[in-house]
Amino acid sequence: MLNLDSIDEIFSKHSINAVIHFAAMKAVGESMQLPLLYYKNNMIGIINLLIAMEKYHVYNLVFSSSCTVYGEPSKLPLTEYDHTGNISNVYGRTKYFIEEMLKDISKADLNWNIIALRYFNPVGAHVSGKIGEDPTKKFTNLMPYISQVAIGKKPVLEIYGSDYDTVDGTGVRDYIHVMDLATGHIAALKKIMSERLGIKFYNLGTGKGWTVLQLISIFEKVNKVKVPFVIKARRVGDISSMYADVSLAETDLKWKASRTIEDMCRDFWRWQTLNPNGYKTKL
Repeated sequence: MLNLDSIDEIFSKHSINAVIHFAAMKAVGESMQLPLLYYKNNMIGIINLLIAMEKYHVYNLVFSSSCTVYGEPSKLPLTEYDHTGNISNVYGRTKYFIEEMLKDISKADLNWNIIALRYFNPVGAHVSGKIGEDPTKKFTNLMPYISQVAIGKKPVLEIYGSDYDTVDGTGVRDYIHVMDLATGHIAALKKIMSERLGIKFYNLGTGKGWTVLQLISIFEKVNKVKVPFVIKARRVGDISSMYADVSLAETDLKWKASRTIEDMCRDFWRWQTLNPNGYKTKL
């Protein structure tokens, strides 16, 4: 993505109708420690893509955005019309800046047809257990961390902050099964291939929030495992609560998440137990 010539070569060899852009670095904690890396990868990567798309007259884009563009919510649930930009971490700012850039290009050239999907918190794995999330660095999402503790790869789960204004003091997030997220992209792709939109934004979530401790409890119950944990201080850049109003995606995209929090925990554990060392044993 950082090599414009490589992207150009792909477009020159293939007849492309639309692009789904996933290629970003996404760990909030890491982004606070390595801001330049995040700005370089996330911002320059999509600029190169947009240059190539414009050159080859490919104007249909589904962009992987994030609920982090909302910052600390002033009210919940969050709708697509709520304020964006008051963001507490570098990762979220890269998504926000890209959204603003996409607004600008869609105004300047009416050929552009863009949907930005604001993900909430994707978890789970493919039901087969063959495709899942295999963390490659210490900055990882919550469920892989829970799962690695449960299988014995890590001794204890560290929970960052227990003094948030939530039912049990731990942070609240809207978790969405990765397979529901996948069908959301198919719905978005169908939308931009059939209608002229300019640019539209959609939340992809379930509309319900769960605390960290609730997620741990459900994971333990569904999978019959134990997940020991310790409480640590809050991390810089984290927020207390966030969950989505998903009615716009349901109305416009004819899409709705169908899998439960129990499905997410069960499917991820299946991936973890079938692949205790991740993909490394497959190499």
